[in-house]
Amino acid sequence: MRAQVYKIHSDFYYVKPLDTEGELIECKLREILKKQKIKIKTGDFVEVENNAIYNLLERKNTVDRPAVSNLDMVVVVSSLLEPEIDFIQLNRYLTFFKYHKIDVLLCFNKDDLMNEKELIEIKNIIKNIYEPLGYKIIFTSALYNDGLEKFFNLIKNKTIAFSGLSGVGKSSILNALTNGNIKTGNVSLKNKRGCHTTRHCEIIEFKGTKIIDTPGFSRLTFDFLLPKDLDILFDDIYHFAKNCKYQDCLHTNNDEDCNVIKNSDKINKERYESYLKFLQEAKEYKQKVTYESQKEEGTSKFFQEKTFAKISSKKRSYSRKKINQTTKNLHLKEIGEKDD
Repeated sequence: MRAQVYKIHSDFYYVKPLDTEGELIECKLREILKKQKIKIKTGDFVEVENNAIYNLLERKNTVDRPAVSNLDMVVVVSSLLEPEIDFIQLNRYLTFFKYHKIDVLLCFNKDDLMNEKELIEIKNIIKNIYEPLGYKIIFTSALYNDGLEKFFNLIKNKTIAFSGLSGVGKSSILNALTNGNIKTGNVSLKNKRGCHTTRHCEIIEFKGTKIIDTPGFSRLTFDFLLPKDLDILFDDIYHFAKNCKYQDCLHTNNDEDCNVIKNSDKINKERYESYLKFLQEAKEYKQKVTYESQKEEGTSKFFQEKTFAKISSKKRSYSRKKINQTTKNLHLKEIGEKDD
């Protein structure tokens, strides 16, 4: 039987058979998949037999943070106030999902907290930054159901996931859409951030749309990307970067003849600051990878213009011990023969 994973709790997987309206089935993971270290995620399509998952089907896409698969779209939710928009964090999400080649819908919630003048101003700023990059944008108020009908039309009949900082209103939007009973939390008065209210990823079905509710998270770093591969994830920067004088240019103020720096006035300030921040993380990753690779011992050595197979230090150490022991045994044997 083929099914989709709707929820994972501890070692239990709750799946729903495809093309049926049946209830969720509680399953375990077969030992063979555990031995193969295959990680099943919410949204995965699997094969099930006797309440046990024995095969993972091919994925359309997959994300580790949050741990979901087979997405049509990710909705990145930000709040206009309480907490205020964190543009660098927003760009972090966009860059991450662009790397994974997943479409993004930008949702800006809590527009009821602003007066009309402030709202018009912030809307213009957001649209000027992200509409030229091809992103769809929606403004909502979960409290007053503003913009939710338009929002639903953009996600209709898709499998989507919510992401964004806690407290921005992800669960509140879901509640308003589905008339559900998803647990929500208040924003902390101390740091103006929300408290985590979603504890695990779970598919919620609503009028043909599959919504994967995910925990809020903020520890997303580019510890998997090399510096030279970052600019292509910023369309506004790469537009100028592809005409740089040097192919290995990283587009910082230290790079001479950099076409990005020459056109910096045409790039949004927060976007460029985000790029520099992520670039530093990528540099740290490269340094770590370089250090670890230097620690690894080579398998060959070069001497007098010839290449020879190299014995590992562990085997060399073992060989020396064996030679020393053999020599010692021969020496003792000679002494014994003389005594005789």
